[in-house]
Amino acid sequence: MKVDVYKIDGTKTGDQIELNDSVFGAEPNDHVIYLSVKAYLANQRQGTHKAKERNEVRGGGKKPWRQKGRGVARAGTTRSPLWVGGGRIFGPKPRNYRQKLNKKVNVLARISALSYKTKSEQLMVVDDFNFDAPKTKEFVKMLDALKLNGKKALFVTNGNLDNVYKSGRNIEKVRIIDAKNVNAYEVLNNQIVVMQKGAVETIHGMLN
Repeated sequence: MKVDVYKIDGTKTGDQIELNDSVFGAEPNDHVIYLSVKAYLANQRQGTHKAKERNEVRGGGKKPWRQKGRGVARAGTTRSPLWVGGGRIFGPKPRNYRQKLNKKVNVLARISALSYKTKSEQLMVVDDFNFDAPKTKEFVKMLDALKLNGKKALFVTNGNLDNVYKSGRNIEKVRIIDAKNVNAYEVLNNQIVVMQKGAVETIHGMLN
């Protein structure tokens, strides 16, 4: 299928770009998308959570009162998990949440997500652009011209463009990633996907 290519001022260039049906027009696989998104979100977790158990809480070395004769329950330490200030029972410990996906599953998930966006007309191709210096004002002007202001937009660049990234990183609802790092979660978590013309070719070569 062919789609129009836009300039950063919002007008059409007059050219069209061919989107490969095997990447942008495939039949989406919902279960594969679920696996990919679940693995992506799990891999974002640091896993550094930690709570102290009864042997790690400071104090409590002395038996608070004698074993028998007081008419109350037995107690061996003031750091019992049942007491205020005591340790925690089965508290969280540092762990690795990382999940692995087969390469073919990962590829199919990205193809499915891109196909969903293409079918729902939430994919836009913009002529290759870059900024001479980081300018948030220029990025906002581009959003206004493309009528994307206020929408959750994912900008897919052809390569790691520092000036583009630095210009848009502080704008609410805007996400900028390299075409090589496109994933199902980022594609589906935004209302519209804006791709540089060169990024389309990169994705074709990566997923086709």
